[in-house]
Amino acid sequence: MYQDYKLVQQCLRVIEKQLGWGDAAQWHNDVYLELSEKIHKSTQVLLSPTTLKRVWGRVNYSSAPSITTLNTLSKFAGYENWRDFKNKAGGKKPSKIAQKISSNLGVIMLSASLMTIVFISFYSLKGVQNNPPVDPSKVSFSSKPITKGLPNSVIFDVDLEGVKSDSIHIQQYWDETKTILLKPGQKQATGLYYYPGYYRAKLLVDGKIIKEHDLFIKSEGWLGTLDYTPVPKYFSEENVLHGEMSFSPSVIDILDQSKEPLQTAFHLVSDFGKASGDNFRFQTTVKSIYNDKWAVCQKMAILILGTKSALIVNFSIPGCVSDLGLMLSNVYLSGKEHDLSGLGIEFFDYRDLKIEVVDKKLTVYAEDTELISESFTETIGEIVGIRYRFLGAGSVAKVKLTDLNEETVFLDNDFRNMD
Repeated sequence: MYQDYKLVQQCLRVIEKQLGWGDAAQWHNDVYLELSEKIHKSTQVLLSPTTLKRVWGRVNYSSAPSITTLNTLSKFAGYENWRDFKNKAGGKKPSKIAQKISSNLGVIMLSASLMTIVFISFYSLKGVQNNPPVDPSKVSFSSKPITKGLPNSVIFDVDLEGVKSDSIHIQQYWDETKTILLKPGQKQATGLYYYPGYYRAKLLVDGKIIKEHDLFIKSEGWLGTLDYTPVPKYFSEENVLHGEMSFSPSVIDILDQSKEPLQTAFHLVSDFGKASGDNFRFQTTVKSIYNDKWAVCQKMAILILGTKSALIVNFSIPGCVSDLGLMLSNVYLSGKEHDLSGLGIEFFDYRDLKIEVVDKKLTVYAEDTELISESFTETIGEIVGIRYRFLGAGSVAKVKLTDLNEETVFLDNDFRNMD
């Protein structure tokens, strides 16, 4: 256990009480995904589900959480930062030494002031100056994938000539734990990506973002994944398309034998052209094919990935809607605080779903019956990907994506009628 372990656990208990999501020991993977999104909405800091699992002890990890993680959790719990939480929640009386220091505070402050003047004068005489700030225009930062498909390594090229720092990092994407430390003078580094997506890579010097750029990891057609942690099992398009987009019986056997919840997913990340994320129609026909044990809620999510953000629409059977969340770029709605009962539908048989966005207003339909309608204000940019995520497994029969600005069809797959 690290030094502040007990205080961290106390902070987690505060969060658990506020959430009211039941015993954290029973939380499954989707809970941490929802918690990640909820924390992001509240604090504007995105802690990955993996980071949250580490803090809650669901993943073996001996190191203490970073100060960024602690500050974010404390803020989410209702405190200013980690220091504020420690001061207010610790409840410790000052030690005798601290009391003695307090009684002589005036003398100490006077001595400190004199020492500060001497220190400043000494270094002024020596002419010591701080390193100049980094000029981003003189820094180059680029990347390129090594191959096609997944997993994929990416080469980062960096030129930091003239920059003096022993804290230079490349952050691969939104997860602040996925960073690469560069040695002084290092001009290249590599990073590994396990999922397709549209990422924003960042170059940080002394914790400050100096440069960032978009990084496009394509799926090269439809890709299926069985989402083991940290490395998923991949299924190529040929292995998931057979009269419908679905997983083989052998995958269902794996789910049936697993005591821990497992997710599967279908991904299509590609250059669709100028497909607007503010005005589009997405139609699909989908069903659940595994709803035993921990998958009884038939949880399923459809993600529309954009160049700037994403839309995440979650579904479940009616009795489980309290666990759902709806993320619309900068708007997040939790089933704990909002009525998301419209998204509670059963998927024992194929259901026709439609997600329509008109001027940043999203409306979801099932067989032309409106389920929910909500607006958002920040664009997701241009559409670059579609992702289906199942707790358990599901099957997709049709998918169609239409841009409403030009009535252009960017994607139209009927897997039951494919040659």
